[in-house]
Amino acid sequence: MTIVLNGETRGVPAGATVLALLETIGIAPGRVAIEVNGRVVRRDDYLRLVLRDNDKLEVVHLVGGG
Repeated sequence: MTIVLNGETRGVPAGATVLALLETIGIAPGRVAIEVNGRVVRRDDYLRLVLRDNDKLEVVHLVGGG
């Protein structure tokens, strides 16, 4: 199945969750905000939210500063 991740088309296995995608691309879930099809996903839902063909995801890294 195909998704769009930060503007780039990417293949993922059917049934993949948001958490599985993050693990596959090597991103720790604690330091990002994720939007799927224009809706922000709560961190508690990363394991439950199953991606669908043609979903559009934006992954934004949270950076602290001062």
